[in-house]
Amino acid sequence: MTTIALAHFRVGETDGVSLEMDKWAAVLRRLGHDVVYIAGSPGPGETHVIPDLHYADPGNQRIADNAYSALHDFADAPALYRRIAATAGTIAQQLDAIVKRRGIGMVIPNNIWSLGWNLSAGAAFSAVVRRRGLAAVGHHHDFHWERARYAEPTVRFVGRTLADGYPPRLPTARHVVINSLARDEMAARTGMDATVVPNVFDFDQPAWTVDDYNADFRRDTGLRDDDLVLLQATRIVERKGIGMAIALAAALQRPDRWAALTEAGLYDGRKPGRLVLLCPGLPEAGPDYVRALKSLADRSGVAMAFVSDRVGAERTVDNGRKIYSLWDTYAHADLVTYPSLLEGFGNQFLEALFARLPIALYEYPVYRADIAPHGFDVASLGDREPYPAASGLEAPDPARLESAADQCVRLLIDRTRRDRTVTRNFELGRRLYGYDALERHLAALVGAD
Repeated sequence: MTTIALAHFRVGETDGVSLEMDKWAAVLRRLGHDVVYIAGSPGPGETHVIPDLHYADPGNQRIADNAYSALHDFADAPALYRRIAATAGTIAQQLDAIVKRRGIGMVIPNNIWSLGWNLSAGAAFSAVVRRRGLAAVGHHHDFHWERARYAEPTVRFVGRTLADGYPPRLPTARHVVINSLARDEMAARTGMDATVVPNVFDFDQPAWTVDDYNADFRRDTGLRDDDLVLLQATRIVERKGIGMAIALAAALQRPDRWAALTEAGLYDGRKPGRLVLLCPGLPEAGPDYVRALKSLADRSGVAMAFVSDRVGAERTVDNGRKIYSLWDTYAHADLVTYPSLLEGFGNQFLEALFARLPIALYEYPVYRADIAPHGFDVASLGDREPYPAASGLEAPDPARLESAADQCVRLLIDRTRRDRTVTRNFELGRRLYGYDALERHLAALVGAD
């Protein structure tokens, strides 16, 4: 049995990387491996915490701010370099001790070697892997060259570090990306090959349904039984294009469409009293973005429900308040909106397939390249680059918005059409992106014990 450590800045949360790590852990265990986590925060199962790894670690935030925004907390570039190196040494010492104590035979850093967010962490993992000759698989969900934040470092050595070491060239390391665009770009920039392992989902788990635990989710979050719920399950960040979800909600409330929905009734027999755009994701954008969303919704007559304070990675009770899982939100949704401008793959897309919900989405580049060719049936908001509306938020192409809204009405009214669409999408998703598919990928990549 090989002990494999999955490493990331954080674990056990609802961000896409944390969710994907849990899937890899489950399948690696199916292959006979012992799996632990290394992260900056406690997580599921056996997690070894290195505080300096945490996504929100104040020391690293200071380093990142000075490396990518403005050099204002350090006297000069050498001073910044010394701080990065000192923190890297601290992380490496703790990482080395964990590897030795647990007999770890392989480490799988997630985004640590690709994003550039924590330069000390990347250096530390490279140092330990190189010194120990440790087998490693860099799992790269996102790259620094994909993010504007990392495009213009404040000092020259940071740019060189990103170019030379993210991802690193190590004799015992292999690299995995989650889409073909990233594979091709990585090869062009670094000359290194990578294996494409798409995101997956457990399509064989029990269905998400309304049950004794989540039956009062609507009441606890201010929703009504007759609400037509559009679920925007992503985190609240700019690249998720949530302005387009508001535009779709407004289009569905146009008098002629709303009359069709209320007169015919929904697929389950309800007569909708109002439409609500449900947002359970963590608000990780700045307050200006959230204010812009709320302002656009108000002007558009769209009710939005931000309920991240009642939704977590797992069901639990916090100070007497019931906390629901992200999966509970799907059980109460009628349609999923997924207007992301940029995704490494698309976790919420897979979740919507599993939940057997209709999907309205913007065809972001990876969707167009790797997913759309398989023939999924979605209400498309187009693939033309969205343009800023008067609100400053992205707006979909008007013609595609009208077409998508009409398709959504049909899927919300016609139960036969809806069932046929979501069942076909589910079966296609299970075949292409289920755990059996991931097991084949990982067996080829790391072997089975």
